[in-house]
Amino acid sequence: MNKSDLDRNAYMPGGSYARRGYLRWWHSFVGTQEETGESRTFFVEYFIINPGLGSDQPILGQHPYFKKRGLKPSYVMIKAGVFPGKASSDTEKLPGRELHAFYPISSLKATGKPLVMQIEDCFYSENHISGFVDVTKQEARHRSLMTDAGSMEWDLEVHKAVSCHTGILSSAFFTALHALNSFWHGEGIRTFYRGHVILDGSLYRVEPESSCGYADKHWGRNYNHPWFQLSSCRLTSERTGRELKHSALAIDGCCPRFLCFTLKRRLMIQLTYMGEDFEFLFAKPGSFCRSKWKMKETNKRYLWHINAQNKDAVIRISGCCRKDGMMPLRYETPEGAKPSPTLLGGGDGYGTIQIYRRVSGKKQLIDTLSFENALFEYQS
Repeated sequence: MNKSDLDRNAYMPGGSYARRGYLRWWHSFVGTQEETGESRTFFVEYFIINPGLGSDQPILGQHPYFKKRGLKPSYVMIKAGVFPGKASSDTEKLPGRELHAFYPISSLKATGKPLVMQIEDCFYSENHISGFVDVTKQEARHRSLMTDAGSMEWDLEVHKAVSCHTGILSSAFFTALHALNSFWHGEGIRTFYRGHVILDGSLYRVEPESSCGYADKHWGRNYNHPWFQLSSCRLTSERTGRELKHSALAIDGCCPRFLCFTLKRRLMIQLTYMGEDFEFLFAKPGSFCRSKWKMKETNKRYLWHINAQNKDAVIRISGCCRKDGMMPLRYETPEGAKPSPTLLGGGDGYGTIQIYRRVSGKKQLIDTLSFENALFEYQS
């Protein structure tokens, strides 16, 4: 990661953002249970909301006490869990799990550039994350905690191999102007994790080459609506029949703003193909980038089709994610409301990518890729 990447990842809000805003550092990766060979996609998120309103206790926006007094949420939340999957028999469905631990803002100890955070027993840095969340069944009954019951422990080395450089779209200047509802920094669209996860007493090993890792950061005054996010670093070339190295796809939707007006929703896309970046970022000067996308919902799947082009290249992406592989991801907004409809997430998206290069005014097909183990988050 270069200096600008470290600056964006370490950014903490001030002024109005500190009183109405959020930050989320997300990590997702695949772990394998040694005894059964079963693989699951796990996630860990370090989440901060309205830090400027904080006190020596977490202020939960959904709790009746705080709701009655009109208090906005303010806390650090550790979100840890696993997406739905299938057992090694390929017949039994394994449910997803989402576990939350809440801490007061005063518990956050942070140093910047490179960012290091300590929240009691939970740790975050650019190259290491660790922590523990334990939620009892009695605690999970409290709706204000928005959590399932269970326990998860993680201790992982982190190596961010490929980043998405969104340029001025995630700069301090655009942030100060509130130019987007939610800003995105793809700090590790291909990330290698090494270590272990213990989910409800069951040990899962995480190895770099099979971790299918992804890390990013979002921050802003509110969440994108609609929300669309897709990423995969397990890409296979049709031309060679081999899984590609130093390659990744990352897509994030955004809602640009001008003054107080929300403009047409856009996509920010980066495809890294064997070390070469194909960028489709609408705010990149001189790129002449544009994209079209559409979603379709069936009884069992979400399907999407994306066409993006710039002055040098064209890509076409088609894919889907099974509904039984997705689960609700529960948050509250900086204003204290629960987003509706709920954000859904899953870790088993798959599809194809066609890459064309513009040569003498014509499109020349470079390769067709298949992707799998894709992180997919969607809110209509």
